[in-house]
Amino acid sequence: MSNFRFNKIFLFIGLVLSSYIFSIEVLEVKMLDSYSITKKFPGKLLPIEQSKLAFEIPGKINNIFVDVGDSVKKGDVLAELDNREASAQLNQAKAAYELSEQILDRFKNLRQQGHISIQDLDKARSDYIIAKSQFEFFEVKLQQTNLLAPFNGVIQSRFLDTGTVINSGIPILEIIDSNYVEAHISVPVIYLKDMEIGKEYNFEFDGEMTKAVFSKLAPMSPGGSDSRLAIFKFNEFFNPGSIANLEIKITENLRGTWVPLKSLSQSDQGLWSVYTIENNIVVKDLIEIIYFEDDYAYVRGTLKNNDLIVLGGASKIIEGKRIN
Repeated sequence: MSNFRFNKIFLFIGLVLSSYIFSIEVLEVKMLDSYSITKKFPGKLLPIEQSKLAFEIPGKINNIFVDVGDSVKKGDVLAELDNREASAQLNQAKAAYELSEQILDRFKNLRQQGHISIQDLDKARSDYIIAKSQFEFFEVKLQQTNLLAPFNGVIQSRFLDTGTVINSGIPILEIIDSNYVEAHISVPVIYLKDMEIGKEYNFEFDGEMTKAVFSKLAPMSPGGSDSRLAIFKFNEFFNPGSIANLEIKITENLRGTWVPLKSLSQSDQGLWSVYTIENNIVVKDLIEIIYFEDDYAYVRGTLKNNDLIVLGGASKIIEGKRIN
């Protein structure tokens, strides 16, 4: 509580009709125009990117080069299918493409010499374009026999093994981003008004403090919730699945003061009371508790600046008694 301030005053006092002199501790009230509190909201850490990887074509798995926990770089070959058929088709398409290219060059010369018609040249040009497309198509098919890492990451799961015959789209591996994580936090709307996208906020993670950037705000499920999903991006990697706590410092503009809980006594109609010393007389002041934090409460009521609050409340003093 950054704006909690009071002064401790130790006095020796004697109660009227008592033969004993004993000490009590009192606090001097310092009235404040506002108070600051820290709210904590838990959220789960998630990888920014997470993908289940599959081959785009059917085939027999020839090799899987990685396992769970392995780190990979973008573009690394993670697994491959038996590529003999794709290689053969590519070689055939390459031969047809090269032949069509030679025929087209020859027909261009013949046309310049007037030995063939324009229709014959157009047919050679069309055959060349078709052959080139077929060659490029089978180039892609051969490339698709390799499963590549789409980003730098860590292998999270492995679903199949070498030798399995698969259809296209069957997941082989799962990869998560190894550079950054996000925290998804459900934050009540009343606290979002003071938050700003692009600003850094404090998080408590595994007993230590770190920071994350408020990157975007998404709606929650349409169930009448008064919260929104806030997404925070960390600039370092933490273990996905862990829980991190967002800490938001909130300032409320409300006049009052902080008092120790041990100075409070329960009163009627939901109110509380504290005992103060006024003109050497013990007086009871009624208060309303606004907020609790640790061993203190922020309260408002009949208290004024420089009032002396008796610690211990009714257990230490009696209302109406005179103090020597």
